[in-house]
Order: sequence, then structure tokens, then C-alpha cells
Amino acid sequence: MTTLAKKRKIKTAYLLLIPGAAWLLFFFFFPLSSLLATSLKRPLGAAPEDGFAYALQFSNYSNAIAEYWPYFVRAFTYAGIATLVCILLAYPIAYYMAFKATKYKYLMLVLIVAPFFASFLLRTNAWKTILSADGFVVGFLNALGALPEERILSTSIAVVLGLIYNFLPFMILPLFISLDKIDKRLLEAAGDLYATGSQRFWKVVWPLSIPGVVSGVILTFIPASGDYINAQLLGGVSDKMIGNVIQSQFIILRNYPQASALSFSFMAVILVLIYLYLRRVGTKDLL
Repeated sequence: MTTLAKKRKIKTAYLLLIPGAAWLLFFFFFPLSSLLATSLKRPLGAAPEDGFAYALQFSNYSNAIAEYWPYFVRAFTYAGIATLVCILLAYPIAYYMAFKATKYKYLMLVLIVAPFFASFLLRTNAWKTILSADGFVVGFLNALGALPEERILSTSIAVVLGLIYNFLPFMILPLFISLDKIDKRLLEAAGDLYATGSQRFWKVVWPLSIPGVVSGVILTFIPASGDYINAQLLGGVSDKMIGNVIQSQFIILRNYPQASALSFSFMAVILVLIYLYLRRVGTKDLL
């Protein structure tokens, strides 16, 4: 390849990067920098109508975290529980689709993604009917004496159930893709070496499905921890998550600096948690 051809190839590669770089600039870096600048503003008066001025007011972060740290803890707790339950529910489903339902796995895949054709808000509202006090679920559990408060709505249980329902497909899909890529001949080889069913799973299937588990946890935990719809519609006053606080600060109270500081703090904590998680499980298999 001549020097001129090499230069043309490099130039073409850079030209192909322009659309993606422009997209990131206008829809990621610019909004993010605007959010950071807003988080450092100071109020010009007692009311939001008085406006805000640019200033390096880092106390917005310390004040926001000191006041609302319980909401951070609650959000990560609810999201962590929902993510764990999603793994326990999604893995058998994905395993069955990949190894057992050879004729119907794509039909099952369509059924799993079908709820996305309905509004997130509509689906969450439907759970208010399912978990209502005069509904079958609550009536059945009350007959068994399984509900101390004799209700599910306006409790943390309802919020976690809503998170599990809404984000379960985000766990199933990467798990299914990871399991479906496993060469079935590896299981046959393990059987030829007298491996039992449990040994084949723990020595072959589980290690090869780790990339799907890691991806599923990230895709489930991040949106679940930032969600505010489930806590708003299904939970009580004491079940509000950090997303509810940010939404209230932005839309209702219009305290934009504090809302921006909370948003930036939330993103920072999420990045740290994901980094520690990836360091713990390893990222070599994801590359």
C-alpha cells in the first residue's frame, strides 16, 4: 500500500468518526457540561423566579448529599434487591430458552419484549390494580396471614415488585444471548468425561455465561436505581428514591442547582459502583 493510499485510508476513518463524535458532543458532553455548570450556581434570591448566577458553589454538593443521603441508600437498596431477584428469575428462563425451547425460543423472546410496546407508565399503573387491597393477590396473601400490614401498595414491597417487573427483560435478554452462544458440543464433551449435570452447569455453562450476567446486572441496576415512577405510583411517602427527589427539585421546587448537584452525585456514585463491580467480577471475558 502506497503512502498516498494509507493517508486516504486514515482520512476516511476520521471522516467516519465525525457523525458519532458530533452526536456525543451535542447530546452527551454539552448537556453534561451544562448540568455541571448549573450544579455550581448560587441563587440570587429566596424564590426560584429570582434566578441563579454562575459561581463555584461546591457547597451545593455537600448540602445535597448531607440532606438526601438516605434516598441514595434507599435507591441502591431497592435496585440491588430487584437486580438479585431478576437474576434468580431470569437465569432459568434464559437457560430454558437457550437449551430446551429450541422450537419456541424466538416466540418466547417476542413475548418477553412485547411489554415494551406498552408505555412504562401504563404498565406500572396496571400494577396498582394487581396489588390493590381488594385484588386477588392481596386477598390470597391475607388469607394466609402473609401480610403484616394487610396491604402491598404504598409499601417498599410494591416498589421492589414494580422494579422487578419493569426491568426483568433487561436481565433476560443479555443472559439469553450469552447462553445461546455456548457451543452445545462442550456439554456433550463434559458428559463424555462423566461430568454430572450439576458439574456441567458449574464448570461449563456458568463460567461461559458470566458476560451475560455482568451485562444484565449493569442494564438492570442502573435504570432501577434511578427510577422514580415505581416509587411514585406504588410506594408510600417513606419509599421515595433519589430519582423522586431529583424530579421534585427540578420540576416542582425548581431548585436547579441542587437538582443538578444530586444528579451529578448520583452519576458519580453509579460510576464508582459499576467500576468496583467490574473490578470484582473481571472484564476480560467482556472484551
